[in-house]
Amino acid sequence: MRVALFVTCVNDLLYPDTGRAVVTLLERLGVEVGFPPAQSCCGQPQFNTGYRHETEPLVRRYAAAFEDYDYVVAPSGSCAAMVRDNYPRIAERAAAEGRDEGLAAAAASSVPKTYELTEFLVDVLGVTDVGAYFPHTVTYHPSCHGLRMLGLGERPRRLLEAVAGLELRELEGAEECCGFGGTFAVKNPDVSVAMGEDKIRHALDTGAQVLCGADNSCLMHLDGFLRRQDAPLRSVHLAEILASTREEPYRPARPFAPVETGKIR
Repeated sequence: MRVALFVTCVNDLLYPDTGRAVVTLLERLGVEVGFPPAQSCCGQPQFNTGYRHETEPLVRRYAAAFEDYDYVVAPSGSCAAMVRDNYPRIAERAAAEGRDEGLAAAAASSVPKTYELTEFLVDVLGVTDVGAYFPHTVTYHPSCHGLRMLGLGERPRRLLEAVAGLELRELEGAEECCGFGGTFAVKNPDVSVAMGEDKIRHALDTGAQVLCGADNSCLMHLDGFLRRQDAPLRSVHLAEILASTREEPYRPARPFAPVETGKIR
């Protein structure tokens, strides 16, 4: 089984520890992970902003970069959804305009082997207990792309519930958008801020030490609110929690706050 990490732009530039955590986790589970250096952006920012033609070379680039692998694993539901949901749409539109230029073949080869991390763990490797240890209270925010486009369902929660030492606390309004939405936050800042403030209020109400998510783009948005408030809650990507063990525990850049009890669970 040839498996590649698609680290994504956000993780590569801002959250490299998440990419390293994915490799650590998969190698612990016996998976040899490759990292083709030709990988680049999936094209989501361009596509979501209306630049479909400018996205097309990135569809072909993605297919070429990962052509030698059986599976491509991404620690990002939004990027995985871009490949699985939008690449076929891009290829179909190009074909309708009489200029396929290899897009149909690129999409056909990319879609079936691209997986978000939690669905790869649960559906392909068949595991929920990955041997992780994370002795902290956690609340989980399911991002929109993973929830609605990929249909991740309970996979992330099942993985978290199997982590030794972890107490999972329920997040009110968990299925509501955090307000990031990529360029949505730029084009609609007032609405985005209001949505983010709602999400953070509910997260703080849980009394958890950690706000967990499977998309660092959403966590980046929410972490901005937390930092400006100097809140006691820390954001951590799911991969970093799953990579943490008793022998090699997760070490936060800033200490976690003491556990609060008597909160919503």
